[in-house]
Amino acid sequence: MNCRELLIKGTELLKKRGINSPRLDAEVLLASAWGRERADLLIFSEDQVPKEVQLVFYDLLSQRSKGIPVAYLTGEKEFMSLDFYVNSDVLIPRPETELLVEWVLEFLAKLDKPLKTAGDITTGHVIGGEEKHLVADVGTGSGAVAVSLAHYNPKVKVLAIDISHKALKTAARNADRHGVKGRVRFLQGDLLTPLLEQGLIGMGTAVAANLPYIPTADLPDLPIDVQYEPKNALDGGKDGLEHYRRLIPQAELFLAPGGLLACEIGAGQGEVLAGLLQQEGWNRVKVLKDYAGRERVVTAVKQDRSGGQVG
Repeated sequence: MNCRELLIKGTELLKKRGINSPRLDAEVLLASAWGRERADLLIFSEDQVPKEVQLVFYDLLSQRSKGIPVAYLTGEKEFMSLDFYVNSDVLIPRPETELLVEWVLEFLAKLDKPLKTAGDITTGHVIGGEEKHLVADVGTGSGAVAVSLAHYNPKVKVLAIDISHKALKTAARNADRHGVKGRVRFLQGDLLTPLLEQGLIGMGTAVAANLPYIPTADLPDLPIDVQYEPKNALDGGKDGLEHYRRLIPQAELFLAPGGLLACEIGAGQGEVLAGLLQQEGWNRVKVLKDYAGRERVVTAVKQDRSGGQVG
């Protein structure tokens, strides 16, 4: 059977099983099974597919038909134009989360070089003799956010935290893959607790947080694909903001005055989280929408408690 015929067969099989994007999924799975690029499947559509590749392809189709996400089957997911290794220990990176990374990168790019004079307000930290922005990635999972920040800003030192040891192993693999292992440090623990326990008070430039934000009652209604992802990376408590309520005071301790807190959220949560931040005295609170027009990220800047205002 040639490539074109096999793709048609695979697409029909997935379509009958109710998969939303049968053709795309069939292409991705065949490319993975064959060790080729998706574009090759179109360019060389009349090529005969080896029997052993067909067997692997049919096995992948069978698993996909049960709802197992394509990214788990291929072990790959693109994020911020970088390829990340993923498995069932971590949440699959979403395109929507790129807004979180882009906003933090934009914030860092606008910062002046950190001041060195004692007593000056600074949003930087001296690490290894160089001035670098100290950024925390809370709930790092696959490391997509942490690795992307380090990859696109060479001045960044990222402290990537996750409560899951297995997730941290996956994240470390991705940091090594993209050559930023020396600037991303992985710590196991709850939210920013590992950093505060080490005395990193008032030293942070930014906190990026993609914490679980699905309300507990909504979990059973999630698409079948999402049901395969780790529940502890999805469950955000009664209203989805349980973890963010705990994070806010910790972020206030970790960040230097003028430091940024950026949080990914779900639909309808922007006003509530923004209100919480305003009540706690944060400045420049914003609710950002993604390209689909949905509330996606809430950002805020830590104020200068000494009486001045930063930014």
